Amino acid sequence: MTQPRVRSQAGVVTISTEAIAAALAADPIPYLDADWISAGAVRSNDGQRVELVLGFYLGDRHSATLEHLRGLCAQAAGHEVAVSLTTEIGTHAVQRGLRPLPRIHNILAVASGKGGVGKSTVSANLALALLADGARVGLLDADIYGPSQPRMMGTSERPQSPDGKTMLPVAAHGLATMSIGYLIDVTEPTIWRGPMVTQALQQLLTETQWPELDYLIIDLPPGTGDTQLSLVQRIPVSGSVIVTTPQDIALLDARKGLEMFRKVQVPVLGVIENMAFHRCGNCGEVSHIFGEGGGQRLADATGVPVLGHLPLDAAIQQAADAGHPTVLADPDSENARAYRDIARRTAAGLAGRVQGQGARFPEIVILDD
Repeated sequence: MTQPRVRSQAGVVTISTEAIAAALAADPIPYLDADWISAGAVRSNDGQRVELVLGFYLGDRHSATLEHLRGLCAQAAGHEVAVSLTTEIGTHAVQRGLRPLPRIHNILAVASGKGGVGKSTVSANLALALLADGARVGLLDADIYGPSQPRMMGTSERPQSPDGKTMLPVAAHGLATMSIGYLIDVTEPTIWRGPMVTQALQQLLTETQWPELDYLIIDLPPGTGDTQLSLVQRIPVSGSVIVTTPQDIALLDARKGLEMFRKVQVPVLGVIENMAFHRCGNCGEVSHIFGEGGGQRLADATGVPVLGHLPLDAAIQQAADAGHPTVLADPDSENARAYRDIARRTAAGLAGRVQGQGARFPEIVILDD
């Protein structure tokens, strides 16, 4: 008696193929609200070999996830299965009427409704966390009036121009970076009107010779005025994140920023609650200095996820001021792990816009020989 077979759109396959598919359909992908089948992450599966592809990096969780998948598939099939797991960062859709820029696969905008919520620190650590996981990353400081990324990147190097028309990005900690702070005297105020600011940022973005990048993180200026709206209307953005504190006044402005992105059809990938709590260095007691649960309330009201909660911690500020943000300065710390988890959830949320449209589970038909 021969082994029963099942028919799918790909043809006749063994029962173990479908057993593996069923196991993968019940197994959630880390950081992504989907399983391997519904996410379309299965490139091939013949019952002996399974090829899986993700649209974001798992970083230090990659090896453990691969071992888990090997055990899962072997248990489902009843024999050893060769399983591979690779990462391919796709180029995602941008606003209608705009096209992604050459060599930049995805632009991620980091925004806040108001200043003082730690947006620039989050941007720097987010970029470095994505880089540490294996992505090719750039960082554009779009805060023309108060550029802070040169300080956080620990460099004041002036960009070089190979042709007198374009600039080379400044390399910092493995990132390709650009900021108006590299071009002007940081002690002089930038007294520019809105149209000049918009034009300056356009030039920084389009006249920089960016290398091939999976992600360009743009640290947007705070607020939701004409300048911010003009920027997000002209820049091809794949996704955005909103940084807020739990404080009610910050949440009100963060909501405005979130709705601004929705009006220009930029997906909001989630909310990052900064300064969510303070842990006493002596006794370990946790205090919610700016309130509690504000980020979750904003997420519930708008239908977007919370990407993570970050503490009010002097170590984060000191690391940024020293030009070595937390992800670099103390990579094994709890704070650095929080940034890495936020970075992976952000990248997963962006990848899920495509991977969430995965293939349907094939129709099973038992055939008798």
